[in-house]
Order: sequence, then structure tokens, then C-alpha cells
Amino acid sequence: MSVTIKDVAKKAQVAPSTVSRVIANSPQISEKTKRKVRKIMDEMGYHINVNARNLAIKSTQTIGIVMPSSTVHSLYNPFFPEVIRGISAYCHLKEYSITLTTGESKEEIYNDVVQMVQGRKVDAIIVLYSSSDDAVVPYLHEKNFPFVLIGKPFHDPDNVMYVDNDNYKASRELTEYLIKLGHKRIAFITGDIKYEVTKNRLKGFQEALFFAQLDIRKEYIKHISLSREEGRKAVDEIMKLSEPPTAFIVADELVSLGVLSALRDKQIKVPDDISVANFNNTLISELASPPLTTVDVNIFQLGYEASKAALEMLENPDIMKKHILVPTKIIVRETCKKFNK
Repeated sequence: MSVTIKDVAKKAQVAPSTVSRVIANSPQISEKTKRKVRKIMDEMGYHINVNARNLAIKSTQTIGIVMPSSTVHSLYNPFFPEVIRGISAYCHLKEYSITLTTGESKEEIYNDVVQMVQGRKVDAIIVLYSSSDDAVVPYLHEKNFPFVLIGKPFHDPDNVMYVDNDNYKASRELTEYLIKLGHKRIAFITGDIKYEVTKNRLKGFQEALFFAQLDIRKEYIKHISLSREEGRKAVDEIMKLSEPPTAFIVADELVSLGVLSALRDKQIKVPDDISVANFNNTLISELASPPLTTVDVNIFQLGYEASKAALEMLENPDIMKKHILVPTKIIVRETCKKFNK
């Protein structure tokens, strides 16, 4: 027979309502009483009925996570498992669960979010992208539902809680690093311009070239879907130019593998003949052949801070919308070299 709150209250010589308040960690109960009741709960093997407790306090103890595309497709990209790991780490500390959208299209993902909100399946939502054509963030805004964005919002950033890197600065610094190595012809392979991260990194790249008085060549800039195959295609097109670049900046690590593979097939040596650098710094960059110079965007910390901000919003609904910038740094490995030709 299971132990009840009344059983614990009887042994602790307190009212059942006191035990309930201890379970809820109510500030109305002294720490001394909390310790006493919790000790007896442990001794008696009392386990909290999480569903009943959550129903009573109108909480699901769950955070929803919105992926930019289907879960299966997104999880091929090492960025997303790592950012989810960061979210999960803080949620675990606070005894929260996570749930992911599973839609295969933008419409299905939007419908997933509507069901999360209207069905009260989650207490808050973390959106893992910022896109100009996104319908999720406007919907959450309209419903006044607690959410945190990873990435700078396209619209009304002062009224959105978000966590991001300074992607403009990171991209500009990476470009300047290559310029200091003597590179004057630098190609930039990046994602869809509808994403805020793409816009900011492209701006940083272009302004670094501008201030170094170098040409900004449109034929060196490729907007692609982020996959190895697309990376290979971009390299094939760029290296056919009459004056190919001496360095590549690549927005994504999976794309970087395609870039390295395409250059290897052309018998172009990295870094002797051409330099390559990218963003993110997951294990892929470290284990690539050769190991990739990269910008560490602290993916885990992005997720951890987003999770922390979401739970802070739940604890204090009137909290000011914070904008949290996670620092970046360049990790120098073996794919960049001085260009003296």
C-alpha cells in the first residue's frame, strides 16, 4: 500500500496541508520544518505524484522546443543536439522535462506549437531559430505565451527574451583573421538569408572586406541549404571562376565536410593551396581531416541560458525581457595558413 500525505503528516506531527506546502517548497514553511518533513518522506518511501501536483498548480513541468525543420533532419546537424543538451541540463536541475516539435514542414511545426499552447502541454517554449518567414514567434507573441528565442528577433527585439551570439562581430573577426594571413580573395558559403544569423554573419564578412579595402565579390558568396552535398556544389561552382578564392569561410560544419571533400577531389590541398574556416566548433571540426579552424559559439551555453531564461519567466512573469549574448572565440587549428602568392 502506497504512503500518502496523511501518513507523512501523522508521523511528522504536522497538518497534511503543511506537507503539501513542503512539497511545493512554499516560503511560508520554515527550513527546519521542511528538513524534518523531507526526512520523514525519505524514511517512509513517499513519492510525489507529479501529475497530481502539476494539475494542482496548473503546471506541466515541461518546456517545449521548436526546431527549424523536421526533428529528424535537424538532428543531423550537430548544432541542435548540443543546444538541446544545454537546454536539458538546466531543465534537469529544475526538475523540468522537454518535448520537441515533430512536424515535417513549417505548417506542421506551427500546428505542433498551437497544440502545445492550446492544449497546455508545456509551460514555456524555446524557439531554436530566428527567421523572417516564421509564424511561430508572432503566434506566441499574440497569445502572450512565455517563450525564449535563440537568435536575434527580426521584429520588435526589445519585447522578446532572446539568447544569441554577436554573429556580426564573430564573422567580422574571422574574416579579419584570414585577411591578416594575407588572403584577399575570400569566399563565403552560408545559409538562407531569411535567417537572422545569416544576415548578421554576412554583414560582418562584408564589412571586414570593406574596411580592408578589398573587393566584395558577389560570385564568391553562396546561399545554400546547409548540407554536405550543397557544400560540394558551392565549391565546384566557385572554383570554376577565372580567379578563384584563396580562402573559404563556411557557415556550418556539415557544409565544411562537403567543402573539404570537394577540394580533396580536385587535388587542392588544405591549407597549402587554400584555407578553410567555419563556425560552431563541435566535434566535427576537431575530427575533420585536417582539423578545422572555427569560431566557438558555445552552443551548450546558448541552450543552457535559454532554458534558464525560460524558467525565470515562469517564476516571475513580469520580468524584463533580457537579451543575453554568449561570447565567441576563434579556435585555430590546421586549415588556415599564410598566403604569400
